[in-house]
Amino acid sequence: MTEFLKLVTPDDALKIISGRLKTLVTTEIINTAEALGRIVAGDIISPENLPSFNRSTMDGYAVRASDTYGASEGLPAYLRVSGEMPMGKPAPLVVRQGEAVKVHTGGMVAEGADSVVMMENTQIADGTTIEITKPLAPGENTLRIGDDIKEGVRLFLRGHILRPQDIGGLTALGITSVAVYKKPLVGIISAGDEVVPPHVNPTSGQVRDINTYTISNLVRQYGGIPVSYGLLKDDEITLHKVAESSIKQAEILVISSGSSVSTRDITARVIASLGEPGVLVHGISLRPGKPTIIAFIGDKPVFGLPGNPVSAVVVFELFVRPTMYRAGGCMQIPRQPEVYARLTHNIASTTGREDYVPVIIKESNGQYLATPVFGESNLITTLVQADGWVRVPLDKHGLNTGESVSVRLF
Repeated sequence: MTEFLKLVTPDDALKIISGRLKTLVTTEIINTAEALGRIVAGDIISPENLPSFNRSTMDGYAVRASDTYGASEGLPAYLRVSGEMPMGKPAPLVVRQGEAVKVHTGGMVAEGADSVVMMENTQIADGTTIEITKPLAPGENTLRIGDDIKEGVRLFLRGHILRPQDIGGLTALGITSVAVYKKPLVGIISAGDEVVPPHVNPTSGQVRDINTYTISNLVRQYGGIPVSYGLLKDDEITLHKVAESSIKQAEILVISSGSSVSTRDITARVIASLGEPGVLVHGISLRPGKPTIIAFIGDKPVFGLPGNPVSAVVVFELFVRPTMYRAGGCMQIPRQPEVYARLTHNIASTTGREDYVPVIIKESNGQYLATPVFGESNLITTLVQADGWVRVPLDKHGLNTGESVSVRLF
């Protein structure tokens, strides 16, 4: 297998993945306070109204709006203050015609009142009377029962990723535990005769392991649990044994192999031998990342990533990341942050191939500028220096200086 199989476009590769991919993880119940970034395993329905009582949104006086009609600074409405609503406690106060009850922001609106006049629109006439200098509409400066969330409404659909504000909404409703999908286990195998662990001083011809640690932390960043199966030599028998064991434990397997054609052949043969349907993609019209392998063993996706670190990261972001979310129960893959910027240099490309080029973002005169970081795919510093990627579409020869481009931020 020294030649690539038929190259597919990145979009077609994603379609091949999505056509076979399903949720691979089971569910668990966890504390809501610890559920940030987790994917809910079922629709969440509100068990009650929020707020559960009529609340004031201002410091002022709870009144009947009809008592303020026609009020102005020249002809104020006069209301008798009959009491004050305490914070955090119910009080048997009732607002009758011609009366007002003092209330604080977030406090309960007394029975009988339908609006709150802001403190700055009132003046004290005497010890028990206030002047109101502005008319109110019913409901003004108040939240009524259920205005925020109504009992029985669907808060979140299955597959939603919980954000900080979502956690706040759940705790506001007294939902202290939530059913979520377990984090997918992503097995990681790195192979290469020339690769040594980070603590080893490499001799001539050797390089320290980059991909195991980069990929592991990409897995963590996107909500998975990395499981490293070690740094292997380019030995087909050993690689097969470890891969066969890891695919039984992990939901997704990522193999980062060396850059030589012979090493890629070993990886492709090993993946193909793990089971059906086997290798579905071997080669993508992509730079960097052309020698990528995409396979399924039963329902489990397997990726053969190029050994060069830039290629490995590009392929991970494009294909492994969305696979992790889908396999982990997410219904809609979260968008990565993007900014628009003007290129400071030309980027050359070739039609029929999708290029991803690291760029540095700087702000100048109110606009963003994107400066390409040119370098080979085995230079990790091209990523260390960069803030994001610029994509060159399949049908373009390149991008020109001054052109407005979308930058996908790291």
